[in-house]
This record gives sequence, C-alpha cells and structure tokens, in this order.
Amino acid sequence: MDFNDIQNAWNNEKTENVVLPDNLAKIQSANMPLDKIRRNLRHEFLWQMVFIIFFAFIPFIYAFEPKIAKIYYLFFSIFIAVCIYYFAKLYLFYKRLNNITLKTKDSLYETYFDVRLNMELYKTFGFAVTPFSILFLIGFFYTKFSKTPAIQIVDVSDSELISVLLMIIFSILVMGVFLEWWVHYFYGKYAREIRKVIDELKEE
Repeated sequence: MDFNDIQNAWNNEKTENVVLPDNLAKIQSANMPLDKIRRNLRHEFLWQMVFIIFFAFIPFIYAFEPKIAKIYYLFFSIFIAVCIYYFAKLYLFYKRLNNITLKTKDSLYETYFDVRLNMELYKTFGFAVTPFSILFLIGFFYTKFSKTPAIQIVDVSDSELISVLLMIIFSILVMGVFLEWWVHYFYGKYAREIRKVIDELKEE
C-alpha cells in the first residue's frame, strides 16, 4: 500500500465519523421525547410512592383483624422487596437519561434500546405486583364478608371456587392489557418517535 492509498483510507475513515449539521439536528430532535419520558418517570415515581404508603395503612383504615393484618404485612413485605428492586432500576435509568448527550448515532441507538429495555422491565414489574393486588382484593372481601354471619367463606362450593379462579385469571388478563396500554401511552409512543429519527438517519 503506497502513501496515496493510506491517505485515501484515512480520509474515508474521517468522513464516516463526521456528523453533519443536518444529522446532528435530527439526532438532537430526539431530546424532546426523552424529556417527556423523564417527566413521566418523575410523576410515576411520586404516584407509586403515594400508593405504597396508602397500601401500608390499609389494615388500619379498614380495621383488619390482627391475624389478617399479620398475613397482609407478610405479603406486603414481599411486595416492598419487589418495589425496591424496581425503583432502584428506575432510578438508574432516570440518571442515565439525565446524563446522556445525544450527539452521535451510537448514543441515539443506545438510548433507544435502553428505553425499550426499561419498558419491558416496567411490564415485568406490573405482572410481579399483580398477584399482590389480587391477594389484597381477596383479603379485603374476606374481611368484609366474614363479619356477616350468613356468609361462611370456609364452606365454598366447587362452582364458587371455579368462579373465583376464573375471576383471578380474568383479572390477570385485564391487568396485562392495561399494562400494555399504560406503557404504550406514557413511554411507547415516545420510543417510537426516537425510532423514527433512527430510521430517517438510516435512509440518508
């Protein structure tokens, strides 16, 4: 390879790494959907903390029996452990979004896949807490109905048990559909805006 070949290879390499002004403007246009994702993350965190505090006081609000309250807080402690793991991941994701600088295609790709990954994490978290919500409803109705002498929860017929199981399955399916809609509305549409920028850069 002579000097001219080396110089041409060097010039080609430098040209590939240069970000043109138009491309830079397109890359940085993804900052707007990222700002909306950051805003939704902040609101999400605050509202989830409010709900967790509310759930912590439910046995006092609805005057659960001591034995029921103990069972409730046993499951609530597991629920808190799941939430701590999720909130740690959420905080790290939020910090990454705050520190990121969109100036290259690589940074845009990394941010997009990070958003998509955390959307899936959100869905996983939702499915993880769904059983706790169902157990809460069962415990709540048991506490209320067991105070009525005419209703004996222990003597449940097979048909009633099947009905309860079908309701649980239906509730989980509804929760799954709701999670898909929630993630799409608050995060998915902004992820698609970032993906649109990536596709536009590919076409050039």
